[in-house]
Amino acid sequence: MADKDLKAILDKLQYTDDAKVVQQITAQMKQVHARMAGIKHKLVVMSGKGGVGKSMTTVNLALALARLGRKVGLLDVDLNGPCVPRMLGLHGQSLTITQEGAVPPVGPLGVKVASMDFFLDAASPVRWKGPMDLSPVWLGVMEMNVIREFLADVIWGELDYLLTDLPPGAAADKPPVMAGFIPDLAGAIVVTTPSEVASDVVQKSVTYARDMGINVLGMVENMSQYRCPTCGAENDLFEGNTEAMCEALNLPLLGRIPFDRTLARTFDKGTPLLDADYPTIKRYQEIAERMQAIVEYKKVLAEKL
Repeated sequence: MADKDLKAILDKLQYTDDAKVVQQITAQMKQVHARMAGIKHKLVVMSGKGGVGKSMTTVNLALALARLGRKVGLLDVDLNGPCVPRMLGLHGQSLTITQEGAVPPVGPLGVKVASMDFFLDAASPVRWKGPMDLSPVWLGVMEMNVIREFLADVIWGELDYLLTDLPPGAAADKPPVMAGFIPDLAGAIVVTTPSEVASDVVQKSVTYARDMGINVLGMVENMSQYRCPTCGAENDLFEGNTEAMCEALNLPLLGRIPFDRTLARTFDKGTPLLDADYPTIKRYQEIAERMQAIVEYKKVLAEKL
């Protein structure tokens, strides 16, 4: 929501802005722009369906970009169930608060991470205080404020890429919120599985994102097959057709990732698998290279127009 829109609403309600809400939000958004100025490419990773392995995909794409020699940051916007720090072995760490802002912990391969997880005890849920029984809209407002504070307060420094891991299902308000908060958002990477149930929902999510003016750059098919941990053989898990869906949506299929029990276990234990020669890691690396080529091509194209 633009500052002028917020002011117009307050004027119509005939309330004076004694708390200087507009002034506070304006100052915060200026700070967001200042923080984002040092980041070349800003991307969101989203899906229309929970349980497709979106966070695992985001984490491994961040690591793959770091292997390419890029400076990478990862923002975990799942405020109620953050899991990125655990996957990267950063669970239990915290942001370092300074007068200039919050310095994010640095994970494997130099990836900087910001997450609500750094503010929580092991079993503590996020509790939103407010008149929730009167108006659920307050939840969205409070979450929006937290996201804006993350973007304004975290000192990312100079980065080539900032990947933002959106919540499960990419709740309807989050993609446009992020598009409004992050200046020069390069676009979105969408994660799906070959499941027909997931595909039906993901198609709607892509259409919605485009309607909100978000440039969808491509799709990653996760859990495309099951990789046997003993012999390495791969077998299909679902019978859907992600390639046909991408063709219908006019989107590139960036790559397919098998369900890999070995990989899943390492990240689940907070000991991320970093072996660049491991077969599934190579798949992520190929996807990151394609993603990088698309992002940089579109940026060059935009600069020429």
